[in-house]
Amino acid sequence: MILVTRLNKASQFYVNENLIEFLEETPDTIITLNTGKKVTVSESAIEIVEKIREEQIRIRRATTF
Repeated sequence: MILVTRLNKASQFYVNENLIEFLEETPDTIITLNTGKKVTVSESAIEIVEKIREEQIRIRRATTF
């Protein structure tokens, strides 16, 4: 899961990166989940992609012996 920040920057929450279907910048970043739910966050799409890559690397390292 990746940590993202609500658009108002008042709180953060985790999103399961495996549920992300689309990322849009309009100019705010909108995460669309495969459930159809949309969440607007303050991170850029590039930042979210980097967080996803880091999480995937972390998982691979944890499962590789």
